[in-house]
Amino acid sequence: MNEKELRSISGYTLFALGLAMLFGGVLYVVLTGSPVLGVIISVIGFIVLIGLTVINPNEAVVTTFFGDYMGTMKQNGLRWVNPFFKRKKISLRARNLNGQKLKVNDKLGNPIEIAAVVVWRVGDTAKASFEVDDYVKYVEIQSEAAVRHLAGIYAYDSMEDEEVGAHEVTLRDGSGKINEMLEAELTERLSRAGIDVLEARISHLAYAPEIAGAMLQRQQASAVVAARRQIVNGAVGMVDMALEMLSDKGIVELDEERKAAMVCNLMVVLCGEKSVTPVLNAGTLYP
Repeated sequence: MNEKELRSISGYTLFALGLAMLFGGVLYVVLTGSPVLGVIISVIGFIVLIGLTVINPNEAVVTTFFGDYMGTMKQNGLRWVNPFFKRKKISLRARNLNGQKLKVNDKLGNPIEIAAVVVWRVGDTAKASFEVDDYVKYVEIQSEAAVRHLAGIYAYDSMEDEEVGAHEVTLRDGSGKINEMLEAELTERLSRAGIDVLEARISHLAYAPEIAGAMLQRQQASAVVAARRQIVNGAVGMVDMALEMLSDKGIVELDEERKAAMVCNLMVVLCGEKSVTPVLNAGTLYP
């Protein structure tokens, strides 16, 4: 079932006409003493007034007639429609869904906490009214299901000893891509209810408390190893450059044993955490 527009007419003239007939019928009875015609006029005026509906900005009115969907009115202001139509107002304003923190397992089985914020609005009033029982509750449940599904197919973070590819998207460092995928999945899930997803993003992401401490230590260890690797790579380059410059400029001729000693000393100086104290040799290089 898709939404269709129901044209309505301005209600200001009919509002005045309805009031005039309602009170005119009463006045007719008082003046003439004939109740039949006066009552008929008043009843017609009352029916005319029943057909009036006030539609605010970003609001729609879904109408049905004996169970048949007649259409949706979206014109703002005081409108008039068939008085026998059943009317239901639906807000078209954007709404925020601040999801609760969910405890789920990621792709690697690690327990994590995750939550999402979804901005949505009703796009098709017919589907929102007739395809689902309660479209607001439907949005809440489907949003939770989408977040759980997304958390289950991606790892929280990539670790060197885990089966996560170097270029694979993770929940922590792929926030932009993850948000796009979450929005796409919510759009697909909520289209049945005529809901437009304006924005969806992860608002909370953390390891579960029972493993948070261990994972923090693991991340710190990985960071230390990565920093050490960078330092060693830089030190090797500097040692190679020093030996090459000494050889090219002919400053000193070193045999393999002395080169090894020099490399060892330079690596200690460059890779050490603390400042080293130099030892000055005032004699020859050889004993």
